[in-house]
Formats: sequence, C-alpha cells, structure tokens
Amino acid sequence: MNPTVTSYAALALAIVVEVIATSVLPHTREFTRPWPTLLVAVLYATAFYLLTIVTRAVPIGIAYALWSGFGIVLIAAVNWLIFRQRLDTPAIIGLGLLISGIVVINVFSKTVSH
Repeated sequence: MNPTVTSYAALALAIVVEVIATSVLPHTREFTRPWPTLLVAVLYATAFYLLTIVTRAVPIGIAYALWSGFGIVLIAAVNWLIFRQRLDTPAIIGLGLLISGIVVINVFSKTVSH
C-alpha cells in the first residue's frame, strides 16, 4: 500500500481516537475515576502512536496541524450534537477559519504529498 495513503488513514484514525479520548476526559473527574482515566490514557497513547505512523510520510508540523485542526472541529461538532453545547458566532467563524487553513494546506502546499 502507498505510504501516503497509509499515513492519511493513520491520521484519520488518530483524529477519531483523540476525539473519543477528549470526549471521555470530563468523565474522569480530574483523574479520580479509574476506568474512565484508564480509557483516556489508552486512547491518547493510541492516538499518539498513530501520529508517529503519519510522520513517516508527512512532515510533523503539517501532520500536527491537520491532527489538531480536524480534532478541534470534530470535538466542537460532537459537543454541539451530543451534549448540546452551543457555539456562538465568533466560535463558528474561528472553526471556519480552521477548516479554511486545513484546505489551504492540503490543496496548495507543496509540503504535503499528494
């Protein structure tokens, strides 16, 4: 399989795992509840391991920008859909700017392998 395809598959999975971990984080009650704390630790470790796979073909700065950008947008979406946390206009504009930045990196940057 193409290393770039593998890297982007690992990146997508890392983002999903990180979003799940971050969504579970409040349930740890500041790491006082053992099972949610263990789940968060395992999920974050998995996300970071997957990120190391991404860095085989994608520069770390670009990989981290994509990982964190998509993660922020997805966490905001999950919290809006599942937990009914409202987003105000500046938050929506900021998320739109993050998405715009991700598009610019992926479409126009010669740093990213296509």
